[in-house]
Amino acid sequence: MGRGVKVGGGLGGGLVLLVAILLGVNPDLLQGLTGGTDTPQVQSQGTAPACVTGADADARVDCRITGTVNSLNAFWPTYLKQYGVDYPRPQTVIFSSSTNTGCGAATSDVGPFYCPTDTTAYFDPGFFQELVDRFGSSGGPLAQEYVVAHEFGHHVQNILGYLERAQQDPQGPESGAVRTELQADCYAGLWVRHATSVADPSTGQPFLDPLTQTDLNDALSAASAVGDDRIQQAATGRVNPEAWTHGSSQQRQAWFSRGYESGDINQCDTFSAATL
Repeated sequence: MGRGVKVGGGLGGGLVLLVAILLGVNPDLLQGLTGGTDTPQVQSQGTAPACVTGADADARVDCRITGTVNSLNAFWPTYLKQYGVDYPRPQTVIFSSSTNTGCGAATSDVGPFYCPTDTTAYFDPGFFQELVDRFGSSGGPLAQEYVVAHEFGHHVQNILGYLERAQQDPQGPESGAVRTELQADCYAGLWVRHATSVADPSTGQPFLDPLTQTDLNDALSAASAVGDDRIQQAATGRVNPEAWTHGSSQQRQAWFSRGYESGDINQCDTFSAATL
């Protein structure tokens, strides 16, 4: 969950509270992890017309989220099956302003997040403009899709038993929290690697067109924008690795790239990595 994180220190004698920007899972919300549901669902809490075509996904952020969710839910079951792992599909909620979740009430301020209690990923499309305006991401389509894939990476971690490690060691440059977030970045890169070949069952066509370097740069830009060091520097003028919960910009880009370049989930084992 995009969580409130105390970083740096000393601005007016207090700590700076950064809310809703870090694309992760709140360790405080990881109590009582539960299994998922086999019913895929994208709920939109509004009155926007349905998302039907690829052109809809090109034109509207909510439809792009929906298309990305469909791609992720087509990719992960088949990929994990080769390791003997079932993939209970998570639900997805696209909301505006506020929503109720299994992890408690949430507003747009918290940014995108995954709640393990109800195995649901939550997205407010307005976040993606905030990612550009406030955090300097390039804002291209793959930047937005990276965010969705990262949250679904947390669902995969929930299935595989990694997600709870964030709570056991929630802060610091080598912490379980950082390793959890970087692994989700790696899983996002893994999906990107395969997204141009995984077909939509209803059409037989891949969910994504072949990627360009510009597309990949967009995803890397988003990963960099939400690095702990970059956010701390902007907020406090200094970097404090001991307060990290998600990893540096360079680390987030590196682990996304590792997933993309290898296409191998075994290369995403941040918990066994000697260095991040």
